[in-house]
This record gives sequence, C-alpha cells and structure tokens, in this order.
Amino acid sequence: MRIPQETVQLIQETADIVDVINDYVTLKKRGANLIACCPFHNEKTPSFNVNPVRGIFKCFGCGKAGDSVKFIMEIEGIGYPEALRHLAKKYGIELKETEQTPEEIQSQNERESLYIALDYAKKFYQEQLLQSDEGQSIGLSYFQERGFNRQTIQQFELGYALESWDAFTKNALQQKFRIEVLEKAGLSIRRDLDSRPDARVFDRFRARVIFPIHNVSGKVIAFGARILKADKNQPKYLNSPETEVYHKSNVLYGIYQAKNAIRNEDVAYLVEGYTDVISLHQSGITNVVASSGTALTVEQIRLIGRFSQNITVLYDGDAAGIKASLRGLDLILEEGLNVKLCTFPEGEDPDSYVRKIGGEAFRQYIKTQAVDFIRFKAEVLLQDAGNDPFRKAGVIKEMVESISKIPDAITRQVFFQQTARLMDLPEETLVAEANKRVRERIKNDTKVREKQERKSEPPLDLPPGVGAFSPDDEPDFAELMAAEQGQSAPVPVSKPKRTPLSYQEEAFCRLLILYGTTVIETETREDGPHDITLMEYMVSQTYDLDFQTPLYQLFMDIFRAATQQEAYPDTNFFLSHSDAIIQEASIDFVSERHPLSENWEKMHEIYIPHERDQLDKVAHRCVLRLKKSFNDQRMHDIKQRLTEVTQANEQEELLMQFMKMKRIDQALAKELGIVVTGY
Repeated sequence: MRIPQETVQLIQETADIVDVINDYVTLKKRGANLIACCPFHNEKTPSFNVNPVRGIFKCFGCGKAGDSVKFIMEIEGIGYPEALRHLAKKYGIELKETEQTPEEIQSQNERESLYIALDYAKKFYQEQLLQSDEGQSIGLSYFQERGFNRQTIQQFELGYALESWDAFTKNALQQKFRIEVLEKAGLSIRRDLDSRPDARVFDRFRARVIFPIHNVSGKVIAFGARILKADKNQPKYLNSPETEVYHKSNVLYGIYQAKNAIRNEDVAYLVEGYTDVISLHQSGITNVVASSGTALTVEQIRLIGRFSQNITVLYDGDAAGIKASLRGLDLILEEGLNVKLCTFPEGEDPDSYVRKIGGEAFRQYIKTQAVDFIRFKAEVLLQDAGNDPFRKAGVIKEMVESISKIPDAITRQVFFQQTARLMDLPEETLVAEANKRVRERIKNDTKVREKQERKSEPPLDLPPGVGAFSPDDEPDFAELMAAEQGQSAPVPVSKPKRTPLSYQEEAFCRLLILYGTTVIETETREDGPHDITLMEYMVSQTYDLDFQTPLYQLFMDIFRAATQQEAYPDTNFFLSHSDAIIQEASIDFVSERHPLSENWEKMHEIYIPHERDQLDKVAHRCVLRLKKSFNDQRMHDIKQRLTEVTQANEQEELLMQFMKMKRIDQALAKELGIVVTGY
C-alpha cells in the first residue's frame, strides 16, 4: 500500500523529533539544542546533536543526519514507508493507503516483512491464550498461578502456542504469508524430506507459554517460550533463533516497557529472567530489564547506557554462581557505567521476594543492601581466599584488573583508595600493578596487530605509537589508559583532496540554504517596490558560473529554477527534501557543533556579530570570493596549457587570456582587501 503525500506531510509535521529520539536515547539540554551519546556508533563523549527548532539530528562523530523519519529508518533498519507507519501509529494518525504496484510490492524491505510476520504471530499466540480452551486451561492458568493479572498479561502481550504441530503455520499460510518469511522470522521450520515438494512444515513453538521480546520501539522481534509439562527431551525455555531483526546480544527483555522509568529513576535494575521482570513491573517497579539467561554483552550495556549511567544487578544465584559471573561485570566498568549489586536471602529471587514483601519494601531493600561492584567483589573474593597469602595476592591482582578498566580517572582513584583500605595495602602498590596490567594489554594488542599486518589483513584500531615499553618507561596510569582507550577510535580514512573552489561553492550554497528567502534590499520598479531576496541577488551575480562539484551544482540548479519562478524555497524545504543527499548536506550546513552561548553577551557584555545581522555584506563577499576562486582556477588551467602548447600564436593567445584573468584577480583581491601572491 502507498501512503498519500498529504498524509506523509501530516506525519512529518506532527512528529516531534525530540519526542521520537527520546524513545531510544536520553537527550540532555545544551543551549538551544539537545545532545546525547550517538545510538549509531560507540562513543563516550556526546557528539549526537538534536535541533528541535529545525526538527533535525546530526552526529558529528559518525556523520549520520536527518529528520524524524530518517532517524526511525536508521535506528530500526526499515524502509521509508514502514518508518512513516511507525510514526503514524505513535501519533495516532490514520493511514489511508492506496494500492501499490507489483514493482513496489516486490521491492518491499525484507525487514518490514519479518516485522509484519512477527506481529501477526504475537496476536495469534495472544488469541490462543485468551480464547482457546487449551490456552485458557494451561497457559492462562500458569500465568495466574504466577500472580500475573490480566492487565500485566496484556502489557507484556503474553501468549500461548498450541500443542498442535502446525497450528500457527497453517493459519499464517492461509493469511497469505510466504513460508520463506515465516522461516526467516524463526516462526516455522521446514524440513526437506529428500527434496520432495511436500516437505514437512511445522511450528517452532508448540505447547508453550509465549513471552514476546520487543525492541526499544516496541516492535516484536522474537519470542521466548516456556514448556509447562515435564519432558526431559525438551528444553525448559526455547527462544527464537537469530534473524535479520533479532540478535540476542543486542536485546534486553523488557527494555521497551522499562526505558522511560529507567530514564526517570536514573537507574536500571538488571535481573535474569522474564518472570522477574514481569513480577517487578506488576509490583510498581518498572525500571527493570533482563538479560534472559545469557551472559551480559557490551551491546546490552550500551543499550542501558542510552537511558541511564547506573545499573544495579539483582542476583538470585548461589555464592558459586555469583563468583563465576563477577568477571563478566567488568564489561560494565569498561563502558564507564556505575554498577552496584544486590543479593537476596537464601532461596529467594526477585520474583519470589517482591511477591513476598511487596513493591515498596522491595525498593527499600535494594536501597539499603545494594553495594558498589568493586567493594562487593573484594569482599566475596577475600572471604573465599581466607588467610592464604597466595590466594589473597590473586584477589588483589583481580581487583586491580577490574579497576584498571574504568575509563574515568577520578572514579579509578576513588576505587584504588577504597580497595587499598580493604586490602590493607599502600595505594601506590595498586596503581603500579595497574600500570603493569595496562602495559601488558597494550603489548598483546600490538602483537595481534602486527600479526594481522603480516597477513595483509586490516589492522586493529590501535593509536599510532602504541607498542612495547622499555624497562625504564613508567608512564602514569592516566597516559596508559588514554593509549588503551584509543584502540576503539576508528582508523582515519583519507578523504579525497578538495580544491579551493569547492570550499567557496560550499559556502555559497550554505548561505542560500540558511538565508535564501531573507529580504536584503527593496528597490523601486515601475510596478512598485520590489523586495530582493538573498537568493535572487546571489544567483543573479553568478549566472555564468557552472559549479564543478556535482552536489553543489545540484543545489545551484534548484536555486536558479526557484529564482526564475520567484518561488524561493526556505530552509525546511531542503531539510525535508526527498533526495537523501540533498537532505544530509543541508543538515550539515545548518548544524553547528559548537554554537556560541546565548549568555556570552549577557554575562560578559561582549557582542559577537552574527552573519545574519549583516547578510548584505556577507553575501557580497561570498560572491566575490567565489568569483575569485573560479578566476584562480582558470588562471591555473591556462598556466598548465602553456606548458603543453608549442605554437607561438597559441602561446600568445593564452598569455593574453592569462593577463586578463590576472587583472580580474587583482581587482577582486582589492575589493576583498587581500594581498595577491603567486603567478
């Protein structure tokens, strides 16, 4: 189905970019704009900028830019139509779609097809839970025994898969879903029996309660399924396989339901299972997510980091299980997040304990019992080591290893001091050991890099000069950490060398996109006064110039066509342009990475004139610099031709052209107030 243009315009006008992006990352105010760490690439310092007035975003780190629709396309990995549907659903805009052509249907994004199939499966499982006899007697009874009420069941969209071999698949095929899509979504399994055409097709999930897994925006991307009857031949939990839209290392169960609470509470509670999340939600504790039994990954930590820098891990394992998982929590420290741990009385887990004492008492318990990770780890390992000096030495080294991974220098220093007191050791001893550890890691990474280079493979992202240290070298810890953290920086990519002319073409286009509709002069004509816009003036002054940079010539074509029709497009025309190249370039023009503070004049009584306050002068100088740059290019071309021609008459003609260009160059330079050199 095709979305009519008037509906597209309504969606674009209604979608608040701050509201849209806040669904995925926590934005913080900075001047007139908002900033955050970019959700598209890993970074510790925010370079993702949102301009609410313009309705655009721009990352100065990875370069991604666009409006609300483009953001949804990028973050969800979906096409333009599906992004519009996503925003229409968010803002309650009714879609009246027209029929698509066969070509449009064929080119529909594969990810969109998977989302549609997964959403259909979710509704099917919900229907079986609430309306079928089997679902009510088995699935619904199980959820009610766990204490889940109807509102909670609906909030998490819980369901039930019938015991039948192909109940879902048969129903989906009847609804015209292709078996290839059902397979790719992880919903159906097709077992080819000796390549016969009647290959057997059956459901992946059978006789299980269903836990839909949502992404940050609320789309169902996978399912977790629990069997209820005792069967040694079947796993207790069965999850969807990895698909185009589901990568378990990138997902946290409950993140969609919890993200706003995590942002508001400024802490995420991390538990292990689905029922822990659901029980805590029902008790009023909604800032909780689960790793769903998998080892915590860097991607999951970064996902939490979009909404809060604080994580409290709620452990329900025994002492041995806790010790085994402590090493993995170093990942949280490496990502610069603050982590605490909380354990429960023996035999209790978050699910059982919150049902036992209630939501408010549970919150209070966490508040009083949660301990920072470093202290918790030290106490657990020291207790295990007892009075054995060798084991205690091993504990010290392990603690230093954890602290050395913390990127923030002040936080590291605090933990070194705290650990020194716990271990009854001088702080300097721990810092020296940390220096040694970081040097070893850098050396190992350097060896890996050198090995890859010998194999002619792309090298690791190590900073220049990082390598082995001589025995006399003893750089301080901050220097070592700075070197090691440089490993995550991308290798600089050499860009094509730009000509001086291209910079002037860029400046010309930028000025027109920002201020093209601004009136800079009013002249009297026979039919009355006539307002002259910046675009009309600058285009009339450059009618004979053909830009050499294809992108800027594309802009110039738009400017000239608009001037002929006296219908001058404003900035928003370019920011929401259907051509992605024009849109992204326009966003680059209007985005300021370091805007001047509004308080500068108020606090220091220093006025910094802005170009918008003197557009007539700025435009005049811009045109002059552009003409001079074109003239310089022509002079350069003539000098090049002079080295190639041999005929005297041709050389004389070129010299005459060069002298003419030279006089023009001198005149332009004089008007610009610059000194001409060379030639």
